[in-house]
Amino acid sequence: MLDGRYRIDARIAVGGMATVYRAVDTRLDRVLALKVMHPSLAADASFVDRFIREAKSVARLAHPNVVGVFDQGTDGPYVYLAMEYIAGCTLRDVLRERGALQPRAALDILEPVLAALGAAHRAGFVHRDMKPENVLIGDDGRVKVADFGLVRAVDTVTSTTGSVLGTVSYLAPEQIEHGTADTRADVYACGVVLYEMLTGAKPHTGGTPAQVLYQHLHEDVPAPSAAVPGLSVELDELVAGATARNPAIRPYDAVALLAQAREARAALSDEQLDAMPPRGRAEVTHHGAEDRTSVIPRALGTTHAGTNAGAGHDEPLNRTSRLQMAPAGPAAPRRTRAAAGRALAPRRGVLATVAAVLLVFGVGAGVWYINAGQFTRVPSLLGQTEKEAAKRLSAAGLDVKKVKREYSETYDRGTVMNSDPASRARIRDNGSVTLVVSRGPETVKVPDVEGLPLARAKGELKKTGLAAGIVTRAFSDEVPQGSVISTDPRAGTERHPDSAIAMVVSKGSRVEVPDVTGESVPDATSELEEAGFMVKVAAGRVNSPEEAGSVARQSPAEGAELAKGDTVTLTVSKGPRMVPVPDVVGDNVDDAKSTLQDAGFEVEVDRPFLSFSDEVASQSAGDGEEAPEGSTITIRTKGGL
Repeated sequence: MLDGRYRIDARIAVGGMATVYRAVDTRLDRVLALKVMHPSLAADASFVDRFIREAKSVARLAHPNVVGVFDQGTDGPYVYLAMEYIAGCTLRDVLRERGALQPRAALDILEPVLAALGAAHRAGFVHRDMKPENVLIGDDGRVKVADFGLVRAVDTVTSTTGSVLGTVSYLAPEQIEHGTADTRADVYACGVVLYEMLTGAKPHTGGTPAQVLYQHLHEDVPAPSAAVPGLSVELDELVAGATARNPAIRPYDAVALLAQAREARAALSDEQLDAMPPRGRAEVTHHGAEDRTSVIPRALGTTHAGTNAGAGHDEPLNRTSRLQMAPAGPAAPRRTRAAAGRALAPRRGVLATVAAVLLVFGVGAGVWYINAGQFTRVPSLLGQTEKEAAKRLSAAGLDVKKVKREYSETYDRGTVMNSDPASRARIRDNGSVTLVVSRGPETVKVPDVEGLPLARAKGELKKTGLAAGIVTRAFSDEVPQGSVISTDPRAGTERHPDSAIAMVVSKGSRVEVPDVTGESVPDATSELEEAGFMVKVAAGRVNSPEEAGSVARQSPAEGAELAKGDTVTLTVSKGPRMVPVPDVVGDNVDDAKSTLQDAGFEVEVDRPFLSFSDEVASQSAGDGEEAPEGSTITIRTKGGL
């Protein structure tokens, strides 16, 4: 009994990190698998913490092709994980007993594996230890992937034993060279597993792990058809794309590889799918093996549509026939000229026959070129970015005719969701292909960008699939200058991708512009800059009542409210303009004032004591004199004491 709850029935497997047992949960009365960490590893507290943390994360990953995690706990020196029990065998068992698999069976296993990995990738997990030992095939034909998330903890323990040699066979070059692994590392491992299912052997072999690692770094995975003649080019391309040494060329995650695998299957005929590989064995018989159930006929589909895949073994082989030449007779006597002439007749017939055959071949070659020779196939484009798809088309001698954009709940924004012609379709050399690129889901939610600087807010909108619309500015005492006050529509509102989102951006707190007219330019500039404004001095000077060199006027004027950082423009005075003074002596006071004011002067009236006259007797600047425009002219009335 473990932890007072789990009764151990039998040991299933032993690995480098843990031992797996078949057990019964006595509380719920169900059979499950217990993965118990080796006590030597359980002594490392940090290792146990990571093990538990990863186990909790994977327990949230619910997928029909992922081995479920039920419980995790400790019992003294034992750290364990309670998982779903799958009655059946591993893919390694199947390969060991059957050798290579038919393409249909290989794809039947690969697709649910990729579905499981795809769900994990979209949830943020990377398996990092995909291999046949971690692919379980149940008695009912279900395929499940085990050991999700635990491999990140396993990375802290390194071993160079022979058991690791099996693991290094599936490591991506970037894992070896840089120690990094993302979703494309799992894609690489799946490509290697597919190669092994199709050929019955690993692509890279060696006596030591170092030799295998070197081949991963410096040699491409060979085409499966090199080991199994007759395999379709679609399967070669599927393996080549998944195992590209440059991770940028691989499908970006298992979802993209799954789409390519389904494309490849659709392009194959039943004969190609059910072809028996040379190393394959159609039937497997177990002799006394405990706890092992053969699910090969049912789960892997050795027969399909009434076709017995192994029937070929009962039929006679169709070998190439060897023509038996007639035995050589006695030497022919010397012939006469007539006889020679008669002998030439059959030769002419032979020559005519050869010429006819050559003509037929020539015509056949022409027909082949017209019907097939001038055509190529559209490469696999689904799930690729627009740029990657254009690069693949260019490599195939094709180009992009135009790009359409449509909504998709399945394909990520910016990736190819369809093409015309479709992937694997025939197309003339140098032809053009129309790409249909995903715009992402039909509706997206407006993100909350309030309080973010404008540049960052625009980035968040773009990341969500929206665009920045009209930007208006307003004063705010709460939101820092340059940050977003609000959006229209507000955060959480659903909009179509590429919709424009208007934003109101803070100008900061209001600042009142001081009056600097009449001050020297340096003094005015200093006063405005201390208030938080930028200062610009206008080109050229104007006449004004202010002294030459001082500020004649400012824009905005005194009392206007601006934001810090706004600009105030100063215009410099070149002094007042001299204007002739009109003669108003003898005029009525009101008329004299009007005349002087129209000329640009200020007017002051001086009435003597006890003067009752409205007639101007004198003026401070006389007729013919000039005075500064805007200056004051004093007029004096008659009378008085």
